[in-house]
Amino acid sequence: MVDLIEGLKKCGVPDTAAGPLAQKMESYIKEIVLFNSAYNLTNTSDRDELVIRHIFDSLSAWMKLAELVTECLANERSFVMADIGSGGGLPGIPLAAAFSLIPEFSEVRVELVERMEKRCSFLENCAAILGLKNVTVVNSEAERVPAENYNLITFRAFRPLDKKMAKTLLRIVKAQGYLCAYKAKLENIKEEMSAISTLVPDYEVQPLNVPGLEDSERNLVIIRK
Repeated sequence: MVDLIEGLKKCGVPDTAAGPLAQKMESYIKEIVLFNSAYNLTNTSDRDELVIRHIFDSLSAWMKLAELVTECLANERSFVMADIGSGGGLPGIPLAAAFSLIPEFSEVRVELVERMEKRCSFLENCAAILGLKNVTVVNSEAERVPAENYNLITFRAFRPLDKKMAKTLLRIVKAQGYLCAYKAKLENIKEEMSAISTLVPDYEVQPLNVPGLEDSERNLVIIRK
């Protein structure tokens, strides 16, 4: 069985938060397994695969995202992050759970934006079970979200960042805010970003190290508005 606590520490989660976060993630995994067949939440219901490919993958960006949040909180009293196309809550729920356990991030709120109503019910249930008071579930398409609503937007396994989606996400993120996309191979990222270079001339690629997926290339694409 994959050691959840050790993996969370490797993702950069502080030692003091790793144990409580592991407990929350075990509860979350049980909910995914219970409802996966009905809601088609993830491509696996195997506990260890969920831990590595979904929990660790979501939190592999933890240190970089925490850095961006800290930077924004230096200038603002509150911070709202959105997980667009949240699906089963990845990466939004693991990230929200981590933020909830660290005092300096007590002002961080996370909105899980999901267009499918039944998945929203699942997300609301998970937030309640995990005691995530910093989470709000938004049953909406990204295109219908109000302008300049978020300080930071994440998305994972959502869809390619084409011109239409880039325009939508840039509209709903605040000035000086960030878009953070979980992606795989660098060569594919370069091709994808080249196609939207008129909208996004500059971006940063942060390599991600996912415990248990050391042989798989994972990256975080960071775009500042």
